[in-house]
Amino acid sequence: MDAPSDIFQVDVAIERAWTLPASLYTDSKIFTEEKEKIFSRTWQVVGHVHQVSNAGDYFTTQLVGEPLLIVRGGDQKLRAFYNVCRHRAGPAAEGCGSRKLFRCGYHGWTYDLEGSLISATEIEGVAGFRSEDFALAPVRLEEWFNLIFVNLDAQAAPLKECLGDLTRQAEKFPFAEMKLFERRSYEMKCNWKTYIDNYLEGYHLPTVHPGLNRELDYNAYVVEPYTRHVRQFSPIRGAQVGDATPRRYQEAREDLTTDYFWIFPNWMLNCYPDNVSLNIVLPLEPERTLAIFDWYLPEKAHGEPAAKASVEFSDQVQIEDVAICETVQKNLHSRSYSRGRFSVKQEKGVHAFHRMYVEMMQRD
Repeated sequence: MDAPSDIFQVDVAIERAWTLPASLYTDSKIFTEEKEKIFSRTWQVVGHVHQVSNAGDYFTTQLVGEPLLIVRGGDQKLRAFYNVCRHRAGPAAEGCGSRKLFRCGYHGWTYDLEGSLISATEIEGVAGFRSEDFALAPVRLEEWFNLIFVNLDAQAAPLKECLGDLTRQAEKFPFAEMKLFERRSYEMKCNWKTYIDNYLEGYHLPTVHPGLNRELDYNAYVVEPYTRHVRQFSPIRGAQVGDATPRRYQEAREDLTTDYFWIFPNWMLNCYPDNVSLNIVLPLEPERTLAIFDWYLPEKAHGEPAAKASVEFSDQVQIEDVAICETVQKNLHSRSYSRGRFSVKQEKGVHAFHRMYVEMMQRD
């Protein structure tokens, strides 16, 4: 059977479907469209509430090139703004910290914690000038699981509606009680979708991740696609008689699982019995991607050797993933490859992602 010619055609039936074509992983025009049609219209994780616990706490960040300011107001409400002064586009704030007000680093226009303009320097004599017309432009912000989300699309559905069953599935893990232990960033020479494809299947565990494969029961690995997320989970094997290599978890119970949640388009929660890691995958260029990993553990466990061991174990898995993703990205340029087929058993998650992707890219 020949591959379909329409680059945005992914059959709803996985047994008939072809993967996304290689051109979508390399084309700069497609990359620009993705930023507008996908990343500007979906809820994006930008931080954690612990970063802005008290009135005046703030941090700055970027989302698809848009500078953003996240701040806890004097009324304790969390808000997001475009970090752009309304005078001549200077930075309303820089870095992170705690402030009673924000003063633009260009001409000194001053804003309060709620985004209102309170002082415009040297503005006397300007006809019809009203301070209320020059407040910082707001950005939609919502919270879930102590995570902070923003959405550049004023018409997008509420966050909880987009998360669907994820809220029920993930909240069995005590993530809300955990504190940030460590952050690491990984810059990769691959398209963001190459990395997401790899994350969404356990098919490669035995060959790419021998260490992780020892911990999980590959034969019991389950992939469950939902409307806007995919859940992958596996029982923890626990220690076996005659094991030559120590196991991270010595026991195996029915309720002892590792759950991997990917949420369209680009963030993940990796939930283990004793820690949770948040991954945010940020597209930088058509073939350059940044993955940010935040590890959260109960605060009382931060000083224990197991905490560092959890991070190092996860870091090794990530190094293995980066290597295979960068190799795949190079091979996507080969004249021998255009698009492939899905394993019906192992690649339900990848198929679900490709279906979500083409749906978003085909919207007006």
